[in-house]
Amino acid sequence: MIIGKSQREIDKMRASGRLVGEVLRQLCQMVEPGITTFEVNNAADKMIRDAGAYPTFNGYNGFPFSICASVNEQVVHGFPSQYELQEGDVFSIDVGVTLDGFVGDTAATVPVGAVSDDRLKLIRVTEECLQRGIEQCRAGNHVGDIGWAVQQHAEAHGYSVVRDYVGHGIGRKMHEDPQIPNYGKPGKGPKIKKGYVFAIEPMVNMGSHLTRTLKDGWTVVTIDGQPSAHAEHTVAVTEKGPEVLTFVGSRASVGTQMSSVL
Repeated sequence: MIIGKSQREIDKMRASGRLVGEVLRQLCQMVEPGITTFEVNNAADKMIRDAGAYPTFNGYNGFPFSICASVNEQVVHGFPSQYELQEGDVFSIDVGVTLDGFVGDTAATVPVGAVSDDRLKLIRVTEECLQRGIEQCRAGNHVGDIGWAVQQHAEAHGYSVVRDYVGHGIGRKMHEDPQIPNYGKPGKGPKIKKGYVFAIEPMVNMGSHLTRTLKDGWTVVTIDGQPSAHAEHTVAVTEKGPEVLTFVGSRASVGTQMSSVL
């Protein structure tokens, strides 16, 4: 069942969205060669707790960290570690906060130092896919319109979209109905209504869309070892159109700009 949100509930989700968006912005600014992904995790944990919120990922279904830290061929759910980021890496940071009972969820992929043009393009196109998906979050559209917009843009650039992991509804829980694939057909799936809140999160691979999970039971990698990029915003469906609750301005050196309401 898809849970619509009242204006009061969306107001609370604006607060959690602003917080998690600001945390991600600051984490992206920390990224440079030599920093460990565990240091980024610890910084996120401190910022979230100091703000009076809780790092939603920590303990979620047993996940032991406060962010997902996925490097290069890691798609999602990567474990923070003592790995020192290297020049040329691409680093996906996914973070969630729970504030006053509501969750905000956002992600971005950041280039580490000087990165090859093909990897920079992958990041850029993934952010563009995110924006195109968000533009479909309008009352009267269908969930399939979101996935179609993402898939068409990614594939037009020669990339593939991950099919094993999807976006989702969000609210008092991090994962609510509906599931929101990054592929689909226009006019298919549940009809979108005012008050719905979605986490839109394209995962785009340079090679095959196929993935596998490492022995830690969490870290998802591309099956062919090609790099992947991930971008995510929490979006409310309003009478004026989609409102990006996690937007706080430019969050990385590569990406697209968008206003809070599209």
